[in-house]
Amino acid sequence: MNTLIILTVLVVVFALVFDFINGFHDTANAIATSVSTRALKPKTAVLMAAIMNFVGAMTFTGVAKAITKDIVDPFALQNGTLIILAALLSAIAWNLITWYFGIPSSSSHAIIGSIAGAAIAAGGFSILNYSGFGKILQALLISPFIAITAGFLMMTLFKFIFRKAHLSKTNQRIRYLQIGTAALQSFTHGTNDAQKAMGIMTMALIAGGLQTDDEVQLWVRIAAATAMGLGTSIGGYKIIKTVGGKIMKLRPINGAAADLASASIIFGATLIHLPVSTTHVISSAIMGVGSAQRVKGVKWGVARKIVITWIITMPIAAVLAAVFYYILNFFIKY
Repeated sequence: MNTLIILTVLVVVFALVFDFINGFHDTANAIATSVSTRALKPKTAVLMAAIMNFVGAMTFTGVAKAITKDIVDPFALQNGTLIILAALLSAIAWNLITWYFGIPSSSSHAIIGSIAGAAIAAGGFSILNYSGFGKILQALLISPFIAITAGFLMMTLFKFIFRKAHLSKTNQRIRYLQIGTAALQSFTHGTNDAQKAMGIMTMALIAGGLQTDDEVQLWVRIAAATAMGLGTSIGGYKIIKTVGGKIMKLRPINGAAADLASASIIFGATLIHLPVSTTHVISSAIMGVGSAQRVKGVKWGVARKIVITWIITMPIAAVLAAVFYYILNFFIKY
């Protein structure tokens, strides 16, 4: 029992570490456009993002519950705590690798792939909740395509509305709008991404016999929201540089269109309790905006590298998690 409690505490700690890393890895996407167009200074944008992420994280729990029970059944797991710990170690490792190289990979793909990989290593493919896992995969796969379309349509609408306006004056005014869209983007990020750590912590509490339902406890919500806010305030500039400038040259009107398109998709997913990748959604929205502006203006080589990282993240994370599980299971018995 003592070993189980220690493992549960370790899972909670590593879940908060994952959320902290998520803060300086994924949250950077939410403010990349506003920093790149100079609507906000980096320090101001980071502080605002930290606050709005905290608020968003405290507002909803539907995505957390989906993470808790839709990939695997936490009430039926054998060695559940080891499975979750292995998944966290895998996701953290992959996030740090991609952050180091400035690649905006998906923390969502990393943690979901890791949970599945560790669970399969422990109990075979039959351990997966295929109905719930299938819905999550569909959301992760479809959302980028919806985001490209939404970005294209939003930019087309902006071009129509401001077709007779003076370009430089319009961009100057839209910089003020971008402060609002960046805040909205950060809020929606908190409503979806911060909940993934909450769901993992709830899984650990169930697997450790410390909780008998899938409700997200208040201290879990506060801890996860705080970890993400702190992570946001410390890092993120490498990802800002890639998302905010290397996909296309952004002007305020492009940034505002991308923010509104991606925020609406992320928040829509939150309302139907589905986790999506904010990295995928925001990057795809920027691609859609760029396509509406000028297809050749999108740096498709950079976009291709991002897409490749999206594709490989889940299988690599799953394999890493399986390796971590075998190592932990070899050394730890309870």
